[in-house]
Formats: sequence, C-alpha cells, structure tokens
Amino acid sequence: MPVHRPGSIRPRALAALVTALLAALSLALPLTTAQAATTPARGSAFMGMGVVAHDGRGGSPAATAAVQTEGVDVSGHQGNVDWATLWNSGVRWAYTKATEGTYYTNPYFAQQYNGSYNVGMIRGGYHFATPDTTSGATQANYFVDHGGGWSRDGKTLPGALDIEWNPYGAACYGLSTGAMVNWIADFLNTYKARTGRDAVIYTATSWWTQCTGNYGGFASNNPLWIARYAADPGTLPAGWGFYTMWQYTSSGPTVGDHDKFNGALDRVQALALG
Repeated sequence: MPVHRPGSIRPRALAALVTALLAALSLALPLTTAQAATTPARGSAFMGMGVVAHDGRGGSPAATAAVQTEGVDVSGHQGNVDWATLWNSGVRWAYTKATEGTYYTNPYFAQQYNGSYNVGMIRGGYHFATPDTTSGATQANYFVDHGGGWSRDGKTLPGALDIEWNPYGAACYGLSTGAMVNWIADFLNTYKARTGRDAVIYTATSWWTQCTGNYGGFASNNPLWIARYAADPGTLPAGWGFYTMWQYTSSGPTVGDHDKFNGALDRVQALALG
C-alpha cells in the first residue's frame, strides 16, 4: 500500500490539478487576445466608427423636397481616393481627417485634401478629439498647425471637431458632463481665435446626450454635423433646430462615409466663404 506523507500530493490529484490549470489557461488566453484585437491602435479613429456599434445601421435617406448636396468624409483608412469618380457621381464637398489628439496626422492628407479641391469640390479638414490626452486648446492648435486651417477662397470649409465615442476606452473619455463641455469649449474658442471661424461640430445625439448632458450652448454659433445611419437624422442634440450636414451611411459607393449638406451647392459655398 502506498504511503501518503503529510504535505505531499497524490499523483492522481496532482494530475487533476495540472489539467484544471491548463484548461483555465486555455480559456483565459483567447479572451485576452480578443480583447486586444478589439482595441484599435491610436490614430486609427475616424468619423462614425462608433455609430454602428452604438446607434445601429439601417435604412437609407427618405425622399425629401428639400435640396441636399452630396458629400463624403475620408481618413487614412481610404488611402488614395478616386476623386474623379466621386465627382462624376455627384459628390460636391468633402472633409478629410487631418489630425487626432496631438500624436497623429493623416499620411494621406495631401492626396485627399488637395485631390478633392483639384476636381472642383469644396473641402475641409476634421480633427478626431481625444479629450483624455490633452486640453481642447492644445488639440485645436495642433489641428490648425497640421491642415485644419481656413482661407477665404470659397473652396475651404471651416474645420470640424469630431467628438464621439472613445474607440480606445470609456465612451466619455473619463470626463464628467461638465468637464466634457469645458473641453469642447476650449477647443472651439481656440479654433475661432486662430482662424476667425466657428468650427463645425460632428457628433451623434446619443453620445452628446450621454457625455455632455445634452448641452445646448454651442448651437447658436457652431454648425451641426449629425451622424445617424437611418432614413432620417432623428432627434437632434439640444439647441440645434436643424442640421447643417448629416452623415447618413458608412457603406456608400467609392468611399464608405457619405453625407448630405442641408441645402443646395450655393449654401455649401456660403459656409465656405463665412
């Protein structure tokens, strides 16, 4: 009969323990890998990347009697864009991602920003905000210094602040609603001081409600670019009685993100001229 010594583990018990530990490890590793795979690299964010996950995707713009002008928005994800095809399809304005935080500039910015201009489009730049990394003023200055400026040439739209779900962590970047409003105001005030123009605000109503407390204080000066992939833009954030632009899909032709300007081409030109 085997002798069991105090403090020792029977062979069968040891084998069972090892098996259990290996099984637990095998379950844990895929979870860690999956979590890592769902967190994008810094700099990879783009307009609307959180819309499908948080607001859903469905429908297409309903018929309307109001004249709307087709536009697109692009980022480094699109690489070199076929602007001639977009122009021939009726696209007349475009926004290009210029910057994110204070750590990223779009490597395709020149081809996208100048390419849209060269085929005749009215163009602008946008900044993907990361309020948990640096102040609003710091990011506004970085944006202006790296493509987000404005000129009164009739072909350049004021810069846009892309403020939406955090792709790298907590939806509201760890800020209270009051702190988020202050961050946005810091960005907008600095951009206005640098360029003389009020920046466009791109957002989704559900994010705005959650992360700013549905603050309505920017509506009088800053044009609204609403994101909603549905038959209509839905309820707008507080203060805005109408949208200036509407991102209505992330699966459009040539490039995914297509938009409607709430007016004819002369209204796009009016916004460009300021």
